[in-house]
This record gives sequence, C-alpha cells and structure tokens, in this order.
Amino acid sequence: MKTLTEKPLNVRLPIDLAVQLESLMAATGRNKSAITVAALSRYVEVESWQIQDIQKSIIEADRGEFASTQEVSAFFAKYDC
Repeated sequence: MKTLTEKPLNVRLPIDLAVQLESLMAATGRNKSAITVAALSRYVEVESWQIQDIQKSIIEADRGEFASTQEVSAFFAKYDC
C-alpha cells in the first residue's frame, strides 16, 4: 500500500495574484507548487504562532493575571506615551 506524502489543493486566485505568481515563477525558475507551498508554510507558521499566543493570553486572563494600574502606567512612562 502506498503512503501519501502530498495532498493536492485546487485554489481559485484573483487574476492579479495569478499574474504575480506567474511573474515570480518566471523570475525564480521555480514551479507554481514550490512557490505556493513555501508561501503557505510561512503563513501557517505565523498564524499558528499568533493563535497559540492569543490562547495562552486568554488562559492567563481567565486566571485573573492582568497588569496592575501601576505596571501599565510605568510601561507607558518608560516609552513617554
């Protein structure tokens, strides 16, 4: 039995993005799949990090872990805000 290591993905792109992708392909010599996988990998990495950080902050807030008024004031004073 063959194990799948890749899964196809069909996406409709706005014309301007498709043109940019084709230009990037021509400039780099890379194919559409390689460019798309690289871009999606970076996007998923960033989004995942942000979601994890937000979830962590929600848990802290649910525990009542907030900065005091003095801590907030000191922070803004430090940056002259």
